[in-house]
Amino acid sequence: MEPKIVLSNVKKAFKNKTAVDTISFSIHKGEVVAILGANGAGKTTTMMMMLGLLEPTSGTVQLFGKHPKEKYVRERIGAMLQEVSVIDALKVREVIQLFRSYYTHPLSFEELVDFTGFSKDELQKRANKLSGGQKRRLGFALALAGDPEVLFFDEPTVGLDVTSRKIFWDTVRELKQRGKTVLFTTHYLQEADDVAERVILFHEGKIISDGTPKEIKTKLTKQSISFTSDSTIGVEELKEIPLVTGVFQKNERTHVITEHTDEVLGALFARNLPIRNIEIERGRLEDAFEQLVDKREVV
Repeated sequence: MEPKIVLSNVKKAFKNKTAVDTISFSIHKGEVVAILGANGAGKTTTMMMMLGLLEPTSGTVQLFGKHPKEKYVRERIGAMLQEVSVIDALKVREVIQLFRSYYTHPLSFEELVDFTGFSKDELQKRANKLSGGQKRRLGFALALAGDPEVLFFDEPTVGLDVTSRKIFWDTVRELKQRGKTVLFTTHYLQEADDVAERVILFHEGKIISDGTPKEIKTKLTKQSISFTSDSTIGVEELKEIPLVTGVFQKNERTHVITEHTDEVLGALFARNLPIRNIEIERGRLEDAFEQLVDKREVV
């Protein structure tokens, strides 16, 4: 199956600064892909090139085998950027209906309202009276209006409350079930870990890792047993347990690093240590990202 998006040796420079430095990747139908990285890593610039809003300095960007600016492509993509610009005097209902009218086969008005969680009162609000979170939800509705095959979201949950975030990600999961391709940037690494099936990590304009969250974490982070205790347990005592490779304490929890959790748990219980709230952890995507960045900076 032909990929929906292909970037080949793409570079983007602004005067004396290289924002994106010779990257290549492809994305296929139905993938939910997160692009992660610190501010200035090249995430948004890469998305702007995929949307045809910026031209690469060198290399090629293709969607559906064509240039992003071609009409064929524009009819098949939707985008939710960080800033939503609409006619202030229009009501939310009117803005959504207007955008639906631009497409031959739009999603129904009712479906868009259901996806974005707008209440009857919110639909009657004028665009210039919306809160930041409501504007983000309106941007989401407009991105979905044309029933696109490929969706781009740039920092989609910034400004959303907990409930709205849940609605957004539940909708993304449903879109995947419908065969949609979703690409999003975020600095909330836990969201990427929970939702994306593939993560592309950016650092200083380069791709430093590309894989599933599990693959990246397994490769870079170590398994650990964490627990709380009502009394102090000596770190040195824990380090003496066979198969333990490290011990650290964070947020009132003690973490015992080991790839042999069953054996070490048995040793902890055999010593009658006062431990509770026990968890087995593989490490977070954030930990893996920090390790990758640290390695790059050392080199």
